[in-house]
Parts: sequence; structure tokens; C-alpha cells
Amino acid sequence: MTRSPHTLLCEPALTGSGDGQHTIADEMEQVRIKGAHRVKIRDAKGHPMTVTLEVRYQRMTVLPPIGKQNRCPALQLTVVHAHERDVPPGRSSIEWKLLTNLPVQSGAEAIEKVNWYAMRWKIETFHKILKSGCKAEDSKLHTAKRLANLISVFCILSWRIFWLTMISRCAPQAPLDTASTPAEIELLERVVSGLPLTAQAPPLVRNLIKVARLGGYLARASDPPPGNAVMWRGMQRLTDIQLGYELALNRSG
Repeated sequence: MTRSPHTLLCEPALTGSGDGQHTIADEMEQVRIKGAHRVKIRDAKGHPMTVTLEVRYQRMTVLPPIGKQNRCPALQLTVVHAHERDVPPGRSSIEWKLLTNLPVQSGAEAIEKVNWYAMRWKIETFHKILKSGCKAEDSKLHTAKRLANLISVFCILSWRIFWLTMISRCAPQAPLDTASTPAEIELLERVVSGLPLTAQAPPLVRNLIKVARLGGYLARASDPPPGNAVMWRGMQRLTDIQLGYELALNRSG
């Protein structure tokens, strides 16, 4: 697999650093903390919280595994470690170990690389929706042009599903019509009954929970916010309902 000239990778199981007599982890244990970074996360039940990561970084020579040293050269890389401070009981700590050939000469630049890597989850989630939700890999088109056109449409659909999943968490007070068309809002009001549990939630959140319920979301008090799978199933059902509704209006008209 080819890579771009600048890479940012999770730390692999490398065998040595520098003189080859110790591991990367051994050397990083001797590096002092060079910065702290606060990040917002959600626990297993979807509750928001802020954690502090202690950041270390060090430029070093990284050797290939012993069996590949005749074929692979040593690399000059920067190792960035981010480890959670004051981990609460009952939860494993957040720890990232990254390798990059990009320059890291300050705590701010190290945190920048950590933030870049944090985007990986969103990218992977987007591709999961593209492949599992839109079934992009199941298409039977025979030309590259047709496949490119289809994937372009799927990318828009995948982006909307991911955006709908996240907007209720990131901007719950946004106007209702930010996420849904007037026709979708009207149909959801007719098809999906409201729940006492969500009566106090902002209108946008209530509306998107109704979409998720079409996809199988139970909306119990202990449930985390709806995820991408129930959102794409819900939007698929809502699209079918809207299509049938519009056909019925046209026929009766």
C-alpha cells in the first residue's frame, strides 16, 4: 500500500529505536511531559465529559523488525504519546501512540497531530456508512464513469446521515428546519408518536429521535444517543414513506 509523503500512523510493534537495544516505549518513558490537551468525549452512555491528555513527543531513529532490517531502512520519525491524566475508576485510560514523519518542534505542533488523528474516527465512520449503509461495494456497474457517478451520490447521502447523527449532539439547539425539510417534519409528526421521555428535549433532537425510531431506536432513558445505523435505516424508511405519500397525493389530485 502506497502512502503520501507525510504520514501519521498508529505505533506498530517495532523492535527498536536508536541503538536498537531498547523499544520505543522504553525511550518514551524517559521523555518529560511537554504539554497538556483537553478533549471532550462521551462515556459509554453518551454523557459528555472533558479529559486532560498529557502529551510527550520525541524525534528518534526507528529500526525495522529484525527480520526485515536487510530490506527496510531505518526511519527518522517523531513519536507522539498522549495519555489521559486522572483516569476515573471503572474506565480504561485514553492513550494514543502515534508516529509521524512530519516536523514536531513544540507542544502545539504535537497537539495538532493528535487532533488530526482524532479525525480518523469520523473518516472511518463516514466510510462505514458509505459501504454498509449505501452498499457502495454491492453495485454492479461496469464502467468507471458510472461507478464514480454513483459513489458521488452515495457520498452526499453518507455525509447527510453522519451529519444528522452528530448535529443533535453538537448543536441540539439548532432550528428544527436545519436538519429536516418541512415535508419530513410533517410526516414524522403523523407517523411517529412523541415520547414523554423526550418531551423536554429541543425540537431538533425530538425530530431526529423520531427518525431513529423508524430505524429501530428504542429511545429508553438508559440508551445513548442514536447512532449512524439506526439513522440510516430510519432515513431509508422515511424516504419510502415520503415517496408513497407524494404518489398518493398525485393520484388523488
